[in-house]
Amino acid sequence: MAAAIMAHPDLRHPFERKSLNRDSSATVLYAGKIFELKQALTDDALWVTPEDLTRINGFVLKPEGACFEALCIPLREGSGLLKHEDGQQWFNLSLFAELLEQACVADLENKVWSFGEVPAKRQGMISDAMAPDFELIDRQGEVVRMSDYKGKKALIITWSSW
Repeated sequence: MAAAIMAHPDLRHPFERKSLNRDSSATVLYAGKIFELKQALTDDALWVTPEDLTRINGFVLKPEGACFEALCIPLREGSGLLKHEDGQQWFNLSLFAELLEQACVADLENKVWSFGEVPAKRQGMISDAMAPDFELIDRQGEVVRMSDYKGKKALIITWSSW
């Protein structure tokens, strides 16, 4: 895990540079988890091993492409997603995110990448126009489930102060 670089102001030097990745090659933030990668190629892109690809986002490299459950993204020759270096296969996770229109922010200096949700993973819910089942307590203290409205139209209004 990346160490926090905070200390009491009197105990730290304001101009001293400290790496966030002391024990790892790169750090990936995805789906509320932190992945410390022992092996990674980092330039302007993040290249990970096929094993780390699966560990990070669940995609598995197969002959038909990069697959997550029934979703398979074909990997064409010359796509820039795969390369072999020093006897190791590498997968360009940054380019893959771009192809999937997945949000990605990188701190290249500290070798930290943060990825948003993969849009293709949630396509089923969007194309079906079906909200996931959930339950809430209404103003009268009664439990209301989305499944109680199955087959009926429902307008869901949410609000948050943050």
